[in-house]
Amino acid sequence: MSDLSLIQYGLVALIFIWSGFVRSGLGFGGAVLSLPFLLLVKDDPLVFLPIIAVHLLVFSSLTIWMNNRSHNGKGGKGSQKLTGFGPDAAVKATESTVDWPYLWRMLRIMLVPKLIGVFGLFTLPANVLSAIIFVIVAIYSVSYIINRPFRSNSKTVDVALLMAGGYISGTSLIGAPLIIAVAAQHVAREKLRDTLFGLWFILVLIKLAAFIWVGLDLQLIHHLWLLPCAAAGHVIGLRFHERIMKAETPVFFRLLGIVLLIVSSVGMVSVLL
Repeated sequence: MSDLSLIQYGLVALIFIWSGFVRSGLGFGGAVLSLPFLLLVKDDPLVFLPIIAVHLLVFSSLTIWMNNRSHNGKGGKGSQKLTGFGPDAAVKATESTVDWPYLWRMLRIMLVPKLIGVFGLFTLPANVLSAIIFVIVAIYSVSYIINRPFRSNSKTVDVALLMAGGYISGTSLIGAPLIIAVAAQHVAREKLRDTLFGLWFILVLIKLAAFIWVGLDLQLIHHLWLLPCAAAGHVIGLRFHERIMKAETPVFFRLLGIVLLIVSSVGMVSVLL
């Protein structure tokens, strides 16, 4: 990234603010909703994926920790009262904001496709990987525009979506919509975001380990100024998430889909030319 102009650096900063916003606001999208914009600035996914990966590790773990601390401190509604042998032996067992049993179930299905996708990341040329990312984002954007997100109707479809999401996550960290199509139907709404954050943490940790193993430049110097940008977006997104929990926002997703479709179309043209 050292060859970018000041204007390009400014655009990258704004995009990472956006990335932090959607990640904390929606529980997903830090990669899928920002990579198309980043690739228009510099058409090389392997420059930005390590930065996105580190941001996801930091903010997903921080959000889960803060939410569990707040939830437990308030004696959340999910807490249970366990009684011992005597009348004074009552204690509270607090419930996690993460649905760990279902998280591990999803991970068992996704692990092998994830590893295959990670391997493919290092064998595909940058322009081919960019084209794949733009096509996937275009498909997602259409589902947002017509308000028909991916849905799972059977266990077989669940497995297929999770495997596909795991593979796409392995190649470019943008498999979230397919994974959410399954998780949203099996995880309580109030636990969905933190459960996804827990899953993203594990999946991204695998990818980051692969980056380090192959000696990929992690762009560590750029974390010094991009991490605060993502943090600013993260704080704004936390407030937005509270509104989402209270109401559906189809208009927001429809507008987002239109923007993503335009961006992915422009990106595809730039890759093909």
